[in-house]
Amino acid sequence: MDNALTASHDDRLKTAMAYSLDAGGKRLRPLLVLATAVVLGADPASAYPAASAIEFIHTYSLIHDDLPAMDNAQLRRGKLTSHVQFDEPTAILAGDALLTDAFSCAVAGDLPAAVRAENVRILAQAAGSSGMVAGQMMDMEGSHKELTATELATLHRHKTGALLRAAVALGANVGGASPADRMHLDNFASAFGLGFQIKDDIEDVTETAAELGKSNNQDAANAKTTYVSLYGLTGAKEQLHQQYERAQAELNQTSVDVTVLAAIADYLA
Repeated sequence: MDNALTASHDDRLKTAMAYSLDAGGKRLRPLLVLATAVVLGADPASAYPAASAIEFIHTYSLIHDDLPAMDNAQLRRGKLTSHVQFDEPTAILAGDALLTDAFSCAVAGDLPAAVRAENVRILAQAAGSSGMVAGQMMDMEGSHKELTATELATLHRHKTGALLRAAVALGANVGGASPADRMHLDNFASAFGLGFQIKDDIEDVTETAAELGKSNNQDAANAKTTYVSLYGLTGAKEQLHQQYERAQAELNQTSVDVTVLAAIADYLA
């Protein structure tokens, strides 16, 4: 990822991009790309370009999500958010650059052209108007409204789930998964993605900003419906457990040794 930043022709822009990209975080999306490719027998190095690309896109989304016009957050990954550390125009441009450069990352490497082209399609569909950005729009429109359970699930399957599903789809594409395994892996990713968001909703009200590495109680501050506000804390934990069980059940139906992916799914537990 750092090597890809060397292409930037502006030092301030590169510094801002690296500031957010190198801040850490769970690295869950690239981890899912690599783990899925590996359980299918692929060399992990063959999945590095796709893994880097999806982390670029995820980091861009965090920069933009934190902007004053969106969530107006002050902390991200334990550091000041990009617009606070630099300024709002620099943060916007750093996000723009990370999103665009992600597609250069995605086509790098020695994989067959058809595989790299499919990786670009997966990323574009997951990040764009039918995926993550659509979910972000739903999230903004849902502020100060009480969403139904169906509306909330739809929002999060787009805003959070789309990129997590894309991570597994990228790994499956690099690893040459069979159609049946792709289906079960996608169902796993869908359940994991929704569970991941439910867990995030729970942690937002049960952990401190220091523990989270970002501002807590942000959803309440922005008057957003969450799994905790809709189901209560106990009910949200039950919903989380259901998604965890579904994720593990889907993994158990694949034809490969999914021990690594099952261990990642244990994050939900």
